[in-house]
Amino acid sequence: MESQIGYYQALKHIIKTADSALSLKKVLNTIAASTTKAMSAAGCVIMLLNHKREHLSIIAAYGLSDLYLRKGILNVHRSLPEIMDGKIAAATAISNDNRTQYPEAAAMEKISSILGAPLFLNGQVVGEIRIYTSDVRTFKQTEHEFISTVAGIVALTLEKNELRQKLDTAPKNAIKKEQASSSNGQNTGFSLVPTNFSHPSEEEFARLLDFYRIEWLYEPRAFPLSWQEDKVTEMFTPDFYLPELDLYIELTTLKQSLITEKNRKVRRLKELFPDVNIRLLNKSDYTKILAKYGYGPAAGTKTEGINQVLLSQTQIQRRVRSLAKTISNDYDGQRLVLVGILKGVVCFMADLMQHISLPVNIEFMAISYYSNESETAVKITKDIDTSIAGQNVLMIEDIVDTGMTLNYILNHLAAHNPSSLRVCALLDKKARRLINVPLDYIGFEVPDEFVIGYGLDYRGEYRNLPFIGILNTESGQIKTV
Repeated sequence: MESQIGYYQALKHIIKTADSALSLKKVLNTIAASTTKAMSAAGCVIMLLNHKREHLSIIAAYGLSDLYLRKGILNVHRSLPEIMDGKIAAATAISNDNRTQYPEAAAMEKISSILGAPLFLNGQVVGEIRIYTSDVRTFKQTEHEFISTVAGIVALTLEKNELRQKLDTAPKNAIKKEQASSSNGQNTGFSLVPTNFSHPSEEEFARLLDFYRIEWLYEPRAFPLSWQEDKVTEMFTPDFYLPELDLYIELTTLKQSLITEKNRKVRRLKELFPDVNIRLLNKSDYTKILAKYGYGPAAGTKTEGINQVLLSQTQIQRRVRSLAKTISNDYDGQRLVLVGILKGVVCFMADLMQHISLPVNIEFMAISYYSNESETAVKITKDIDTSIAGQNVLMIEDIVDTGMTLNYILNHLAAHNPSSLRVCALLDKKARRLINVPLDYIGFEVPDEFVIGYGLDYRGEYRNLPFIGILNTESGQIKTV
């Protein structure tokens, strides 16, 4: 009964705080403090998902040391994964629970148990709130209900803050643009708290990473470098972590004294944590490191005129492997003929067939377009070289927009009497569709924009980019079929 009264008083205070004019950070930190005290816990954190829904970033906390808060990247699939399914999750004894990601750090912090609840917005999990206790605790139903209620208040606070920001700072056309972006699937993240960079070079680097759609986390982990007895006396926090590359980045200026000191810290970090991959970069190193990992442009590759990167190399390759696996399963035990139209399909077809675990033959066709006053028609300038009669044929397309070209080619191939004829398209631009051609395998649905890269060109350029980008051009100047 006494604990229920405590929860009631805490909720009154939390609701009053959430309805105040305090900044979002102060509101959330106060909620974390009130929750910690009401549950007689050691601490509380409030976290939001990153845009790829893979990792959690702390936006508010109370009662826990900075060393513990910066213990490392929190992966939602490894750390209490039930929360991402919308459930409350508890780890009664961290030391014996494989759903906890950093048991050693918890032991140093004297944390024994964790209780976490999801934050919902528009029916979707966007983050979590977690309570940490020093005692080994089997959480009661009242504690589950209390943290669930607090999670609901936090979610409403985030929603209120987001709405306030839109109304106060965003022009109406920007709001409409954002809503349109969300509707076509491009806006996949939820971000309410802007990153406060400590140096302009960090913000510049973050913009570059965003352009190439490379996931990044800002200062997510602090590494202890030296101790005096049991007390940490020096720590090092790299500027960025790139999860897809498992790479930490520390930026530096050309000032020699700073380079020398940062080099010392990086060397010390590598000595203490040999498995950690870290690079020290200055501005001239940015594009070199990105090109090394296949994100930035190779030497001489044109990138001027690209408005934004729509699909990163990692996204493309992951989806290509997934398509190949599905195709292999569907045609299990059979031989397959892949047919592609030169030249745009070359990159996609080459990558796809490497991952298909079946015997395959490949055929290429070439086409040209001719126009008169009434229509634009297709002409085959190179046909397939061998017979496909009685064989399983998979038409490989780089992009399908109006469907007119694909429909013509499918009718042509069907006349050769294959046993089966299906289509695998990397990109599906439904907004341009004029003929409803069947697509059996689709990589990505893309908006009504002129896309380039990964085999797709504009006036012969951009084909060798490892990603797919949107060309920055005026609408109506480019004709597609």
